[in-house]
Amino acid sequence: MEYIIPIVILGVMGLWVVSIYNKLVKNKNIVKEGWSGIETQLKRRSNLIPNLVEAVKGYVGHEKGVLESVTEARSRTGTASTPAERGKMEGMLGAALANVFAVAEAYPELKANENFMSLHGELSSLEDEIQMARRYYNGTVRNLNVLIESFPSNIIAGSFGFVQAEFFEIEDAADRAVPEVSFS
Repeated sequence: MEYIIPIVILGVMGLWVVSIYNKLVKNKNIVKEGWSGIETQLKRRSNLIPNLVEAVKGYVGHEKGVLESVTEARSRTGTASTPAERGKMEGMLGAALANVFAVAEAYPELKANENFMSLHGELSSLEDEIQMARRYYNGTVRNLNVLIESFPSNIIAGSFGFVQAEFFEIEDAADRAVPEVSFS
């Protein structure tokens, strides 16, 4: 009888460790799934960019630097190895794309081009999907990181080598700035 109580206590503690471990594994895999969703949307955008550059090229040939910056930024996004690096590279790509659309404003015939308008609309839709995927991913990262930092699961996380995941954040300070509105 005196051995039953310690055995029961050890059994309960074992089940508790297994439960927390499984929760950590589940959250880690959900983070991977969230990152996969972001990568899918970013790949779709990356595949759309050459078509956009070609559509614009015929109209704004003398503004070659703008198009080259988009192409260069697109190629650099593939070199990022962490979500933080990828966020920085994607921010640079977004800024380059914004320059293309700013240049397009000076060319009414380009803005009227059906192919350009279709690509612009598709890119805008993709940006919305990227934002949704980013919010989902960052939410899953938050959940995993809270679990890794919280007591008592932090003991199990540390014992089994679970590490915090990185958020996918905007790196451009100008994107974080609150726009000024003036009616004067």
